[in-house]
Amino acid sequence: MKKLISILLILSMVLGMAGCSNEPAGNTEEEAQVEAMFTPGTYEGEAEGFHGTIKATVTVSETEITDLQVVHTETEGLGDKAIESIVIDIKENTSLGVPVVSGATYSSEGILKAVEAALEKAGADVQALKEKTVAGDEEVKGDIEKTADVVVIGGGGAGLAAAISAHQNGASVILIEKMPRLGGNTIISGSAYNSADPELQSGLEMTDLEKQTVESYISREESDPAVKEWQETLAAEWEEYKASGSTNLFDSPTLHKLQTYYGGDGKGSTELIDIFAENTLPSIKWLEDMGMEFKDYVFTVLGGLWNRAHKPEKPLGTGFVDTYTNYIEENSSDIEVLLDTKAVSFIVEDGAVTGVNAEGKNGAVTLYANNGVVLATGGFGANVEMREQYNTLWPSLANIKTTNHTGATGDGIVMSQEINASITGMEDIQLLPMGDPETGSLSGNIEQGVQNRIFVNKDGNRFVDEGSRRDVMTKALMEQTDSFMWVIVDKHSYPTGDTVNNFNESIDGLVEAGRAFKADSLEELAKQIGVDPENLVKAVNDFNAAVDGTMEDSFGRTLFADKLDTAPFYAGARVPTVHHTMGGVVITENAQMVDGNGVVIKGLYAAGEVTGGIHGTNRLGGNALAEITVFGRIAGESAALGK
Repeated sequence: MKKLISILLILSMVLGMAGCSNEPAGNTEEEAQVEAMFTPGTYEGEAEGFHGTIKATVTVSETEITDLQVVHTETEGLGDKAIESIVIDIKENTSLGVPVVSGATYSSEGILKAVEAALEKAGADVQALKEKTVAGDEEVKGDIEKTADVVVIGGGGAGLAAAISAHQNGASVILIEKMPRLGGNTIISGSAYNSADPELQSGLEMTDLEKQTVESYISREESDPAVKEWQETLAAEWEEYKASGSTNLFDSPTLHKLQTYYGGDGKGSTELIDIFAENTLPSIKWLEDMGMEFKDYVFTVLGGLWNRAHKPEKPLGTGFVDTYTNYIEENSSDIEVLLDTKAVSFIVEDGAVTGVNAEGKNGAVTLYANNGVVLATGGFGANVEMREQYNTLWPSLANIKTTNHTGATGDGIVMSQEINASITGMEDIQLLPMGDPETGSLSGNIEQGVQNRIFVNKDGNRFVDEGSRRDVMTKALMEQTDSFMWVIVDKHSYPTGDTVNNFNESIDGLVEAGRAFKADSLEELAKQIGVDPENLVKAVNDFNAAVDGTMEDSFGRTLFADKLDTAPFYAGARVPTVHHTMGGVVITENAQMVDGNGVVIKGLYAAGEVTGGIHGTNRLGGNALAEITVFGRIAGESAALGK
C-alpha cells in the first residue's frame, strides 16, 4: 500500500510538472473540468412563452446535450417554428448562445429560459453556455435581379391574397417579405372574419334590442347620398324580413355597411365600404374553394357590433396562412417567395412604378414588374416613434404595448410618401381593452364572444357597455384605476376545463399558469382577484337582470345571450394595447394608389392595413381579416390585368 501511494504521488508530481510546462501533456485538471459540463441525467425546466408555459425536458451526458424535448402552445407557423429552430441549434451546439428567431421573440426567449432552468438542475455553468455563441450560416454575398408580371411587397394576409389572386388572373408573381416567415399580423390574429351569412345566421334568434338597433340605423338623420341610399335599401330589406315572419337574426351587406360607416364616425370612404361589404361572403367562398375550413357558426367578436364573425377551424390566423402557402407551394413555378427581403424604394420610370429596390440577406435585390406592384406591408402599430408622431387622439402611446408582430413598422407608408402618394387618417390609431398585462398580446383572453361576459375594474364594478365600439371601451378602461380590468365569464363560456379560447389555450391551462382564475362562487372569485365581493356580485346580478329583461342595462348594452349564473366562474386580467392603425395610403375602388393630387399612380396598387380610408376613426372587430381578403383579391387582379 505504501508503495502504491508513493507511485501515485510521483505520478501526481510528474503530471503537475507537465501541466506547468509550455508543451501540452494530455488532459489537465482544468481541461477535465471544462469537459465535464453537466451531471448526466434528464432534467426539466419551464418558462412563459407568448401563449403560455413552455416545458423543456433536457437529457445530458457529461459533455453534451443528447436530447431536448419541448411541450408548448405557441402559435402554429410562427412560435412553433421558432422553437423548432432553436431546439436544433441548442442540441447541435450544446449552447444557450443561439440566435432568437426574428418575429417570434417571446417564443424564442421562452424556450431558452426553459432549457436554462433545466440545465441549472444539471449543474451547468449557464453563463458559459450563453457566451458560447452560435453564428448563422456563412452566406455568399451577391446581388439579385428578377422580373415577374406582378411584384407583391409584404407576406401577410393581404399580400398573400394579392399574390394568389394575381396568379389566378394569369400573372407570374414574386412576393417579398422582410421577416423570415410569412403571416404578418394575420397569423397571430384572433381570426374573426365578419360577413353577413344567412345560412349560418339562420340558427340565431333575433332579440327585441337587436330589432331596435336595425331600426335606429334606418331612422338616422343623414345627408350623404350614398348613405341615404343604404338606409333606403335597409328599410326595404327590413320590411321584407318582417313580412316573412322569420325570427332568425337579420343581417345583410347593407346593415354591415352602415355599421362600418357609423362605427368609424362617418369618416370612411362610402365607395370602399360598399365594395368591402358586398364582397366579404364571396371571399369566404374563395377561401373555402382553396381548402380553408370555417366552423359552422358565427359569433360577435369584441367591438364587432353584430353576430356575424366567422371562425376558422385552425387556431388564430393559421388557417388563412396555411391556405395561402399551400396554394403557393402547388404553384411554385409561377409564384416565388423571397423571405428576409426588405423593400427600400419603388422603381419609377416615366411616372409609373415598374418595380422595387430591396435588401436581401445576400445583397441588393432589384425586382421588375411587367404589369404592376402591390404594396401590402401592413400598418405601424409596432413602431412607437411613428405612433407618437401621428397620435392626436390618445394620451402618449410610448409605453403602451401592442398586439402587432415586430415587423409592423409602417415601412410601406414611408416608401409611398417618398413618391408623393396620398395618405389619410394617420391619427386614427385603434387600441383594444384586451391586452395581456405582460406582453400586450391578445393571448390569454378568456372571452369567447361579446354576449356572455362582463368587464369589472379593480373595485369589482362594471364601467362600460361591453358590446360597444373598441375605442369607447378602451377610453372607459383608461379611466379606471391602473387602466386595468377583469373579464368575468362562467361555465357557459367553458363547459369543460379543456375548452379552448380563440387562441387555442385551454381554460385549465390558463388557470394553472396563473393567467386566469377559477372559483365555484363569485365571492370566492372576488377574493382570488382582490376585488370587493359585494360589488362583483351586484355587477353580475344587474347584468343577469338585463339578460332577463327585468331591468334595463345601466350602460345601454344591447348584446346578450346567457346569464352569468353557472359555476365555475372565471376571471382574466386585461389592459389597453395598440391593435390597428386605420390610416395609410389612399386607394381607388380597383385598389390603385393615388398621389397627393388624387391622380392614379400607374402600376402601383395596395391592400390591407397599409391602406387608409375604409374604417374611419374606428375599425369594427372582425372587419380586418375580411377587408384584407377582399382588397387583397382586388389588388392582385388589378395588378395582373393592369387596371
